[in-house]
Amino acid sequence: MVKSMAVTKSDAPVRDRLLLAANELFYEEGIHAVGIERVLERAQVAKASLYSTFGSKDDLVRAYLEARDERRRKRIGAALAKHSDPRARVLAVFDVLGEVVSEPNYRGCAFVNASAEGMRGESKAKRVCVGSRAWLRELFTSLAAELGAADPERLGDRLTLLYDGATVSAAMDGRADAVTEARSLAQELIAAPAR
Repeated sequence: MVKSMAVTKSDAPVRDRLLLAANELFYEEGIHAVGIERVLERAQVAKASLYSTFGSKDDLVRAYLEARDERRRKRIGAALAKHSDPRARVLAVFDVLGEVVSEPNYRGCAFVNASAEGMRGESKAKRVCVGSRAWLRELFTSLAAELGAADPERLGDRLTLLYDGATVSAAMDGRADAVTEARSLAQELIAAPAR
């Protein structure tokens, strides 16, 4: 029997190590609070590797946010694929959020956190945050259309507000029940005849 060997951080490709370190540090402590030297130390790579792989800290931040966006989309997509009923599909988005906020290292939405750090003007990271936000709103709007809502955009906006409120409340107020409450309110919204 061959014993499998765990891959160490230093065995992983440089890009993966940098993204893992950035994800851990930027999410735990904030993008502006973490200097590039700390990311390099955590990733166990030389400064030249960062610049040859990403070009700059700004590009590393963009890649970190893109990776989180991709994971969220995949996680929600997998949950949606398990349901054909439009109501169950809406609620599945809240179920995924419930799983996320229950994770021990949950510190809020990475996109809200990055935006709160003051991304002003046009930047690559801001574009990722705006794109992720637009995707979530479009998702809820398309799910509202699947439900046959008279005004899918309005219902989509309301569901997005519930999602946002639960995300922020879970992070800032430490309310473990915030997502359960938002899910319950979403259930009432999608059950309303006028929708």
